[in-house]
Amino acid sequence: MSAPTGAGPASAGYGRVFAVPEFRAVFAAHVLSMLGVIVSEIALSVLVYDLTRSPLLSALTFALGFLPYAVGGTLLAPVADRFPARGVLVGCDVVCAGCVALMTVPGTGIGLLLALRCALAVVSPVFSGTRMATLADVLGDGDLFVLGRSLLRIVAQSALLVGYGLGGLLLTAVSPRHALLITVGTFLASAALLRCGTRHRPARTRRGADTPPGPRALPTDRRVRVLLLMFWIPSAFSVVPEALAAPYADELGSGSVGLGLLMCALPVGTVAGELFAGARLGPKARERIALPLLCLTLLPYLGYALRPGLAASLVLLLLSGAGSAYTLGLDQWFVRAVPRELRGRAMTVLQAGLMTVQGVGMVLTGVAAQTVGLRTAVAGAGVTGVLCCCGLAMAARATEKEPGAEKRPKAETGLPGI
Repeated sequence: MSAPTGAGPASAGYGRVFAVPEFRAVFAAHVLSMLGVIVSEIALSVLVYDLTRSPLLSALTFALGFLPYAVGGTLLAPVADRFPARGVLVGCDVVCAGCVALMTVPGTGIGLLLALRCALAVVSPVFSGTRMATLADVLGDGDLFVLGRSLLRIVAQSALLVGYGLGGLLLTAVSPRHALLITVGTFLASAALLRCGTRHRPARTRRGADTPPGPRALPTDRRVRVLLLMFWIPSAFSVVPEALAAPYADELGSGSVGLGLLMCALPVGTVAGELFAGARLGPKARERIALPLLCLTLLPYLGYALRPGLAASLVLLLLSGAGSAYTLGLDQWFVRAVPRELRGRAMTVLQAGLMTVQGVGMVLTGVAAQTVGLRTAVAGAGVTGVLCCCGLAMAARATEKEPGAEKRPKAETGLPGI
């Protein structure tokens, strides 16, 4: 079975991705894992607050979902390549299920609850990176990989929209510890799907291979470094309106309804942009628009300088979210630039970096808003972000003709392992 490589409509739809049985298993497992993560975050936050009545500790529970990512991505990245991918994925799900199961034990102290939350966050980048690298094995290195990765991102964004609402409703019916038990079930179901629905593949790198750990094992050429920054830098700026949504809604006088709309607008725009680019554009077109969209995606934030109302703010956020469709072209460049034997750790470092810069971005956003005000902070993030993105686009242009930058792996013309 071979993958068409043309740019016509036949190559641009998501339906071909679901025709691959292994992808269906990975996709279903991803949905279950996302639901498990979101429900556990809500339930654990409520549980910590019920036990301590401390808003600080409840907020810290959420923050711990970001901070340990850098540790896991740096120290555990080699695991993604030095062990068979299926075993790593199943093992991560089982570890997560075990950690959450311990949270449900009556009498578990706050310190242990937070430590278990950290353990989940340390394991998460290894799981995400291994899964992304496995996608390239399942779907090939070409257009199907880009569409498959796009679908997983769409699930993640949609889960943010739906999952928190469903999690809140769930907690009106059951206690936080019972909600955590449901999470244990979702992680175990994900592990079962991956174990039974994907085939065994050997490790990409021999365990005794002479490769340095973590990010230092990645290629030292400028192309890979620039591509990583093209994922990370826009994300650091894009979280600014989300981090300021609550005080901004209060300033607008729009209440909880306005807050909900402001939190939803960016992910809705992201999902819409990815769906359009994935379903209506071919691979060549997606690569052509990647750099222009990169330069434009943060431009709507400048509109905050005009003191927009709720409706105008929602439009600005929708437009910015839609611009993130540049990542489809970027995905193709990244998988093409990284050697297969380093792909697992490269994806792990990529995911860890994304979460880390978003956490740092949120902290710096709070400092900026406290100093210069809400609207100025968002508009300033737009100006700085656009300048950074334009610089990255120029760097990408400069590196695309370097040796190996445009080399296409043989796997792009077929689907290995199907």
